[in-house]
Amino acid sequence: MPWLNQLRALTRLTERHREAELMDEPSLDVSEHARALTGLRRVNWWSRSAAIVCPALQQLAAGCSAERPLRLLDVACGGGDVTAAIARWTRLAGLPVRVSACDISSTALEIARHHAGSTGESIEFFQHDLLQQPLPAEFDVVMCSLFLHHLEEADGVRVLRSMAAAAARAVLVNDLIRSRSGYLLAMFGTRLLSRSRIVHVDGPLSVAGAFTPHEALRLSEQAGLLGATISRHWPQRFLLTWRRP
Repeated sequence: MPWLNQLRALTRLTERHREAELMDEPSLDVSEHARALTGLRRVNWWSRSAAIVCPALQQLAAGCSAERPLRLLDVACGGGDVTAAIARWTRLAGLPVRVSACDISSTALEIARHHAGSTGESIEFFQHDLLQQPLPAEFDVVMCSLFLHHLEEADGVRVLRSMAAAAARAVLVNDLIRSRSGYLLAMFGTRLLSRSRIVHVDGPLSVAGAFTPHEALRLSEQAGLLGATISRHWPQRFLLTWRRP
């Protein structure tokens, strides 16, 4: 039956349909949460999530130094695998970047800290509820990866506005594109890359609840991020980039 429901959803992707995802359930079992985050780590590795953001960070880090590194905050970092991959890439590239990350979930943060420690990356993690608290204005770049599609439009505008207020230089948003090809990739890719039922269910739901590049630009304009640009990336991803004038 889930397969039939997912196939039926292919015909409705011209409109955004956001449903509550299993990962967002507050009562989610800790072991199930951890298993899902492990599956998502594989999905993020395969889809090269970190690589979508790194070229922009390379440009932004130009002119920075070890004494004055680029201060990066990854919000809603989840299991921290994308954050750790970015930290590793910038370190190996010799870029002076100081990486921090936050998430609302204590379980996700515990997993993120463990993953960063196991990979040898130095990342500051802290707990933060983006929808209830303003971000500390201590960063040059504020980014999020695969988070925007979890939000209602009004909350998306609030989050983008909060990210911009905390960013001295730029905001980067890496997210899914709502499309039929993206939906099919989510249906089959999650089953190939993970045994987690949560990942199997939430992957297609994420695509159905995602924004098109045009819709994401409209949200950024409503949030006051005038002049933001969108670039498309494989597989069915976009990177929204806004630089402070």
